[in-house]
Amino acid sequence: MTDGSVRPARRWAALEPLRERSFRRIWSASLLSNFGQLILGVGAAWEMTRLTPSPEMVALVQSALMLPLMLVAIPAGAIADMFDRRKVAMSGLGFATLSATTLTVLASLGWVSPWLLLAFCFLIGAGVALYGPAWQASVIEQVKPETLPAAVALSSVSYNIARSFGPALGGVIVVAVGAMATFALNALFYLPLLLAFWLWRRPQVSPRLPPEAMHRAIVSGARYAIHSEAVRNVIVRAFVSGFAGASVVALTPLVARDLLGGDARTYGLLLGANGIGAVAGAFAVGAIRERLKPEHSAWICATVAGLMIILLGLSRSPWLSALTLLFIGSSYMLLVTLLSVGVQLSAPRWVVARALSWFQSALTGGIAVGAWFWGATTAKWDLSTAMVVSGASLMLTPLVGLLLPMPRVSHVDIEPAELNSEPEVGLPLTLRSGPVEIEIDYRVDPADARQFYEVMQKLQRVRLRNGAFGWSLSRDIADARLWTERFHCPTWGDYLRQRSRLTLADRELQNRADSFHTPGPGSRVRRRLERPLGSVRWRADTPAPSGDHMPLYPPQ
Repeated sequence: MTDGSVRPARRWAALEPLRERSFRRIWSASLLSNFGQLILGVGAAWEMTRLTPSPEMVALVQSALMLPLMLVAIPAGAIADMFDRRKVAMSGLGFATLSATTLTVLASLGWVSPWLLLAFCFLIGAGVALYGPAWQASVIEQVKPETLPAAVALSSVSYNIARSFGPALGGVIVVAVGAMATFALNALFYLPLLLAFWLWRRPQVSPRLPPEAMHRAIVSGARYAIHSEAVRNVIVRAFVSGFAGASVVALTPLVARDLLGGDARTYGLLLGANGIGAVAGAFAVGAIRERLKPEHSAWICATVAGLMIILLGLSRSPWLSALTLLFIGSSYMLLVTLLSVGVQLSAPRWVVARALSWFQSALTGGIAVGAWFWGATTAKWDLSTAMVVSGASLMLTPLVGLLLPMPRVSHVDIEPAELNSEPEVGLPLTLRSGPVEIEIDYRVDPADARQFYEVMQKLQRVRLRNGAFGWSLSRDIADARLWTERFHCPTWGDYLRQRSRLTLADRELQNRADSFHTPGPGSRVRRRLERPLGSVRWRADTPAPSGDHMPLYPPQ
């Protein structure tokens, strides 16, 4: 295992991924689409303040934009792992474009109401949610593995460069032309990104197995997230951090209007300062990862961001508020990017889109729920109190790290391991045959029993997160040296997938378990077909099927 740092060789490591043409083209187009998304957010939030005086409805604009990322991201991640990520990304962008165009037409007709505005914000967010996991998971296909952390950071930079100027531009557009223009620009600015993905010639690799069904793919992703300690820790911390810090995105319009007595331009100034800080934070990811451990970085970022949110709630000066948002943007973006890199360096390629979708769902779900909570707190108490409590909550989130520490892994650990052998097949199996039960014997010196048992507990998590069910480990009563590992898979196809998902780190752990085994006569691995009715279905007047030359991966 490494200290979690992936060190590019070049001095300007932060910009290294831009040398890759496909990444550079998509990244540049995403910058423009992010401008459109943020201009939409400004226009929708300010339009809501015009349509209703309710602070809860204003805060719900961010909830409507973020909630789809929580609800749609999970199936979107499964779809991105099952199908061509390029086509999935284009489908999401196309839906977002259609929704934004429809909102523009309705606004031009004067038919927009508070709830209708929230509904279309939700639909646009749903299209972006479908696009997100496919784009994030495809980054590794566009850059070299050693530049992945820099590429992830650049993705954040793209968004936050837009945040540096987009909100201010959105405020100017709202004042000069009206909210309808922001809706139209949002739709227009998606088009270059659609073109960039259309031009990307994604390498096609023929899979050995057909894709899983949707429900199985979602379950597989969920089981991996649950049984992978590194991914699970990041997901929980993403939700907690998103919830605690959601007051910034949800209540900044009210800070500009009520605490500072400003207008849409003041709101744009505040978000612009926040975006500039976020750009600086994203560029600093590489240096922070080299100098500090992930856990220490998370503690510092959460503490600084929390202190600044408290100061923002107490400030009555536009320039002081802008300065606090500068620091909030830098530290909070560092925290989110460190969490995102942690997921990408902890999940293997077969499940990375699903792992990222769970991370994105947790983060945006925390923001969506937090936006509602801090809006309700503002309505019950006051805006300053809500900001102070939010900042204090964010400062306390590092305590979660005492139980759920940040992962310390490297990209090398999640590289797929080549299979050393193929299972012997003597029955006419199809990918749907099953369930399949697997037993593996280990002959272990009783003096090594404790160490062997500890290794097997770690191997249990590997089996379960890769697709096995019902794992158990038993010890023979009559022969203290004999241990038997058992687990099953729903079908033969699921078992083949479970085998193909082993990473180099998984293989290393399996080798450690095997090192305790004393070889003996006979096979130590048994694979059995439960309820083998299908294997004995033949007519009485025809020969029984022979498994002597059955294909391991039957044609579909």
